[in-house]
Amino acid sequence: MGHRISGEIAQAFPDVEVRAVGSGDALEDDAFGEVLLTGHWFAHDLPTLVDRGVRWVHNFGTGVDKFPFDLLAADQVLTCSRGAGAGPISEWVITQLLAFEKRLPTSWITEPPEHWNQAELGTLQGSRVGIIGFGGIGRAVAERVLPFGSVVQAYRRRALPADGIDVEIVPDLLAMAEWCDHLVVTAPATRETHHLVGPDVLAVLGPGAHVVNIARGELVDQEALRPALDDGRVALASLDTVTPEPLPEGHWLYTHPQVHLSPHISWSSPERYDRILGIFLEELARWETGEPLENVVDLSAGY
Repeated sequence: MGHRISGEIAQAFPDVEVRAVGSGDALEDDAFGEVLLTGHWFAHDLPTLVDRGVRWVHNFGTGVDKFPFDLLAADQVLTCSRGAGAGPISEWVITQLLAFEKRLPTSWITEPPEHWNQAELGTLQGSRVGIIGFGGIGRAVAERVLPFGSVVQAYRRRALPADGIDVEIVPDLLAMAEWCDHLVVTAPATRETHHLVGPDVLAVLGPGAHVVNIARGELVDQEALRPALDDGRVALASLDTVTPEPLPEGHWLYTHPQVHLSPHISWSSPERYDRILGIFLEELARWETGEPLENVVDLSAGY
């Protein structure tokens, strides 16, 4: 944990003893604590850190697919900054949906076109948007696309209702994929979601569907995606997450004409750091008063 973070925690909770431990730092014999704020990138030190009286571990990021769950004892709780990136990521999704419908950037011109005032553009009005996963990001996507007049379905692991929002929760992923114009992947990466968008889903899409992935690259079978792009079942794949990251030089996703590829940046915004830390501080306030933590990770489900 960096000194900037520890300083902000100490300022917000002056009665809490905060100790910053850098990667590779030797721990003093008396270094013990109830709460550990860390991340999967700190994994080589985690076995030592979690064994120092820790009862609650908070992963500083939003995703926990890289976190070593096996290091945690049965009585240790893991939370994360779930939902911190929902706003900027959902804005990124809307940008991709609009770019697809309005044929951007190909509709921009740098010289006189053959025909002026003629175009075949789409619209989000009446478009069918299918969302895989309906957590904080999936809901934020729905909240932003519904005002455009889109119809939204969502597929989620648990058949819970979409309270307070006009979204139909559906139990059949293949039926939703066949129905939708835009398929937006927002689910967490787990054993169950690995290659969830694979040959079966891609086979029923389209023709001319748009696939957007802002979750994790592992959710989309990229080798199955390639022939779907080539034969037109998928008109465009807007991918902010791929596997592996970074992609090696020369990978086909860099140059395929029907792929819009970005380097995992949909989460970025000026407030990203404050949002992530803010969620931890809210959880710490609950911990201090004995209230239940809210962003608890279900270790059996993987998120």
